[in-house]
Amino acid sequence: MKPNKVIAPKNRRKFDETFKREALNNWLDSEKSAVVIGQELGASPARLYAWKKRVAPAGASEATGGAKRSSMAERQAQLAEVHRENHHLREQRDILKKRWVSSRNLCGAFRTRPRDEKRLHDSSALSAFGGLL
Repeated sequence: MKPNKVIAPKNRRKFDETFKREALNNWLDSEKSAVVIGQELGASPARLYAWKKRVAPAGASEATGGAKRSSMAERQAQLAEVHRENHHLREQRDILKKRWVSSRNLCGAFRTRPRDEKRLHDSSALSAFGGLL
């Protein structure tokens, strides 16, 4: 006959409502996963999700309001970063345009000669082509 094992009951840890709210706020405001927050606080990730599910309908404005504010702040920061990058890229483009124009002026193949311009604008040249230009 096998001896019966006596299994001691686990002591369930009880969390008060303020701890639950603080844990949820910490989790939702940070970019950390539920696993990481659960390990930091000594609660399982499933417990955090259960608290979120239970608290969300009752305090939907509180729970989502913080998330909306943080996401709005994140969006504004991203927008500011995009504006800075756009400004920087425009400056680079303008610099490259100036270099390209100055390099065209230095190259003899792209220069127009004054006599060619005079020939194009001369009325006798226009009549030679039948007035098509």
